[in-house]
Amino acid sequence: MSALRVAIITISDRASKGLYDDLGGPALSKAAQEYGWQVVGSTLVPDEKRDIQRAIKEQIQSGAQLVLTTGGTGVALRDVTPEAVREIAIRELPGFGEVMRIESMKITRNAILSRGLAVVVERALVVCLPGKPSGAVECLSFVVGAIPHCVEVLQEIPTSC
Repeated sequence: MSALRVAIITISDRASKGLYDDLGGPALSKAAQEYGWQVVGSTLVPDEKRDIQRAIKEQIQSGAQLVLTTGGTGVALRDVTPEAVREIAIRELPGFGEVMRIESMKITRNAILSRGLAVVVERALVVCLPGKPSGAVECLSFVVGAIPHCVEVLQEIPTSC
């Protein structure tokens, strides 16, 4: 498989209004490049379901095989990323969220509050990560081993399985 095409979406009311710099998107972009993936798009949207859904669909239509989101997975009332992605998903992959929470619990007790998850939208994998840059990169590292195979299956690329 050639370099996996990844898009990164930062979900933040405050960053989208320019109240502070987006640090999560650049941190994930750096991590993706270190994994040998090609970053084909990035965007910043507020914590609004329609904006999140539109951004994901646009990135997939532009060729992303993997979409990484950062932000909106906590328990605050404005954290709507899981709800937004579930509405456009054709299936959920619960193992991703389970592993991210289990491994994150070794770092912080507050990981139990995370609602990170992974879903399939069209033929792309969407992984929803925490908004804190270090948490997003760490959670990605916990599941990175499963991502290439998952994308190959979704893209119907012949694999050894």
